[in-house]
Amino acid sequence: MKYRHTIIVPYQDVDASRRLRLYSMENYLLNIAGKVADEMGIGIPVLLPMNYTWIITHLNMEILYLPKHGEEMIVETWIERNAHMLSVRDFRIYQPQADGTERLIGCAKTVWAVLDLTSREIVNIFDHDIFKDSVDGEALNMARAPRLRPIQLDDIEDEGGVAGEVLHEIQYSDVDYNCHCNSCKYLEWMVNAVQAFDNQKPFRLDINYVKELYQGDVMYTRFLKTENVVRYQQVDENGVTCCSAMITQIENVSC
Repeated sequence: MKYRHTIIVPYQDVDASRRLRLYSMENYLLNIAGKVADEMGIGIPVLLPMNYTWIITHLNMEILYLPKHGEEMIVETWIERNAHMLSVRDFRIYQPQADGTERLIGCAKTVWAVLDLTSREIVNIFDHDIFKDSVDGEALNMARAPRLRPIQLDDIEDEGGVAGEVLHEIQYSDVDYNCHCNSCKYLEWMVNAVQAFDNQKPFRLDINYVKELYQGDVMYTRFLKTENVVRYQQVDENGVTCCSAMITQIENVSC
């Protein structure tokens, strides 16, 4: 079953170009996923009494057009599959046109897991009956995600481009309902570290969430910007990868 939600972009979610910020777009998708899960009876109110919660592990998104302040967009979402301890939720993003039609302006594929709040380990609960009737089954026709390689700052000269590293300490306002750093914060720090992309042209975002961070933790955002591509790697104070991502300018969306 597919669900549709309409959003009118507020001024506080746009940047200086008056277009929707990338991490605000991610936040919209995650909020809609949560609302739909609640409507389907598989949301946080059901999981919390079991001491479980939802977390996102991967996000792949292609955007043809980022809406401006005051513009309307329609987000359609459904569950592609639940398998191997992971749930795949897809999205298509449309913009209404003057003639009554809808233009496809983006799509996204997200991968979710259920986290045990005590052990902080991923658990498999998809054999419960409540999940069996939640799958739509349509697979989003999106190009396969690229391999996200680590960034070695010592070898940066060999790759060319612009590179660097930015320090962050996880603060009170960075921590969310699940008592860890909110996933949208990782992306916010990435795009703040370097002017990542031309937001008036089509682009693709691929991001993998690897390790939880908590208030008081230190994280370093490494970046390498070359022509049409920006790579990111976020590591903790021990050099362990917390998150990896890549933003690529593309010709058109593949979905």
